[in-house]
Amino acid sequence: MAYWVLKTVKICQTAFLRSSSLVAVVLWIACQTETNSYLPYYNTPDFTPIFIDSHADIAKKIPHTISNFSFKDQNGEIFTQKAIEGKIHVADFFFTSCGAICPKMTKHMQMVEKAFPNDPSVVLLSYSVTPWIDSVARLKTYSQTNGIQSKNWHLLTGKKSEIYQLARQSYFAEEELGFSKDSTEFLHTEHFLLVDKHKRIRGIYNGTLKLEMQQLIADIKTLAKESD
Repeated sequence: MAYWVLKTVKICQTAFLRSSSLVAVVLWIACQTETNSYLPYYNTPDFTPIFIDSHADIAKKIPHTISNFSFKDQNGEIFTQKAIEGKIHVADFFFTSCGAICPKMTKHMQMVEKAFPNDPSVVLLSYSVTPWIDSVARLKTYSQTNGIQSKNWHLLTGKKSEIYQLARQSYFAEEELGFSKDSTEFLHTEHFLLVDKHKRIRGIYNGTLKLEMQQLIADIKTLAKESD
């Protein structure tokens, strides 16, 4: 589910052409249309879109951001929220032993990876929802098996309670929008979440659908053009 809105602005140029042999003035007006797209913000688990085009209103109307965290990636490196500050990131939630939707989600995340090859301003985060099984070594094997090569794609593991809390309270990651399960219940969702440079949620997509990945890629490019 991705939302965007178009704002159209007409820019007109005026030129006066004079003839040396004739006393004449020709008025020429050229109008160009510029179209800018704006992605919404999301504050709540029901993902009601909020459209804001004034930077002055953002801090007041959009209080929700991704909380602090600290996990290990497939290389055994500590990865915290500091690594995504000032960067766009995409998050999903998977587990290495999943034989249903996860392989397709990983394949589709690779579309995003290939669209921004080693771009340090775009980070991909895949959080394991079975961290008691998905050790660093297991995540490393999974990344090698699936050909994950980007330095900016991190498969993360850590304490279950911390991952689940971050997933549900920060990313609103749930199979049913607006539905919050008990924190101990198993978390499994096909959603990809798009987060901007200021750690605010800007989009939600079905990670099993190729068409939605194309929209996600387009929306990342839109975010990259936003001024700070």
